[in-house]
Amino acid sequence: MNIHVLGCSGAIAAGYKTSAFLLDDDILIDAGTGVGDLGLDALARIDHILVSHSHLDHILAIGLLADTVLRLRAQAGRPPIQVHALTATLDALRQHIFNGVIWPDFTRLPSAEHPVLSLHPFEIGQRLNLGGREIEVLNAEHTVPAVGFAVDSPAGYWVYTGDTGPNPALWQRLSEIKVAHLVIETAFGDDERQLARISRHLCPTALGRELAQLGGSVEVHITHIKPGEMDAVMSEIGALSSPHRISALKAGDILSL
Repeated sequence: MNIHVLGCSGAIAAGYKTSAFLLDDDILIDAGTGVGDLGLDALARIDHILVSHSHLDHILAIGLLADTVLRLRAQAGRPPIQVHALTATLDALRQHIFNGVIWPDFTRLPSAEHPVLSLHPFEIGQRLNLGGREIEVLNAEHTVPAVGFAVDSPAGYWVYTGDTGPNPALWQRLSEIKVAHLVIETAFGDDERQLARISRHLCPTALGRELAQLGGSVEVHITHIKPGEMDAVMSEIGALSSPHRISALKAGDILSL
């Protein structure tokens, strides 16, 4: 089982792609701009998209993916791509994206009977079984309804927090499982800690308090840093006293479980 990092930045610039992770070759976890680096055949193999929340940097590629692979999947008799998210997130997609104004409604195209996308609600705490991969939906604390995900494997769980501020419920759950890899955001430096608090993101000081609640010594991968701020944020994170092995995640990284 492999996790391919397609994008992990908090915004776009040359060489920076927003959040998207490919589990094996058929499950997307978030669908930011990094999805666009996949070839056409790889895009056509995606059968499931797990969405952490409704913000644009995490959903932008869903509609473009649907348009790109519609004909290929129809010609091959493939079923709809299943989009899994909280009910509130799916409602936001229907109302604000697939509304015929921003983008066509691909939950009804090429026909209502055989669409290229189908929407499937989940709840926090639910365990999804997608082609033999067990994925648990985790709590997140953000400005809109949001979740993270934990992918089970023999090596332990690959955990993706999604966008979240301080989150006691997350650490309570992680204390009950074996965490092999933790992908956690740090969107701002400590000089913008007030903005991080208001927007329910993390800064290095807040990250240190969060990681202190995680036992053991875990591979921790930092994501969602803004373009141009990598060195400054990672320098502040490097000054933390932590037993965990912390590094910045990069597009193109592959995490094997």
